[in-house]
Amino acid sequence: MVAFFNEFVSYLLLVVIMAAVAVCGVFAGKKLRDSKNAKEAVAGTDSKSDEA
Repeated sequence: MVAFFNEFVSYLLLVVIMAAVAVCGVFAGKKLRDSKNAKEAVAGTDSKSDEA
C-alpha cells in the first residue's frame, strides 16, 4: 500500500509540474503576441490586411 501511495504522489507531482509549465507557456505566448500586435500598430502595419 505504501508503494502505491508513493507512486501516486510521484505521478501527481509530475502532472502538477507539467500543468504549471503549460500555463506559463500560455501566458508567455499571449504576452509575446500582444507585444507583437502593439509593435505592428505603432508601425502602421496590420498582418491581417495582407491576407485579404
